[in-house]
Amino acid sequence: QVQLVESGGGLVQAGGSLRLSCTNANSGFTLEDYAIGWFRQAPGKAREGVSCLTSKDDSTYAADSVKGRFTISRDNAKNTVYLQMDSLKREDTAVYYCAASGSAYLRTVDYWGQGTQVTVSE
Repeated sequence: QVQLVESGGGLVQAGGSLRLSCTNANSGFTLEDYAIGWFRQAPGKAREGVSCLTSKDDSTYAADSVKGRFTISRDNAKNTVYLQMDSLKREDTAVYYCAASGSAYLRTVDYWGQGTQVTVSE
């Protein structure tokens, strides 16, 4: 059973950076076998996809709103996926969720993390 745990959220000023981490609390499963996505949900808004990393060839995709600012990466040795967030804006404020999928291109989500809060202030 995959148990995703996010960390790294917090309060940061606009223009600053944060790095979110997503790891599997169950050491018996490796995240390398899964496509991993980061999603976010702001108050009163629907959950939206931010960025994803495929399991087939580690191709990455990013939403237009974060392209050039957010970078997703995987460290297989640490069984961890990161979301490096630079040049943060107030509109990036949300709860960020890590998701894992057994399908190579994250067509469906099999596991969700509990979320980590990111707050960007002026």
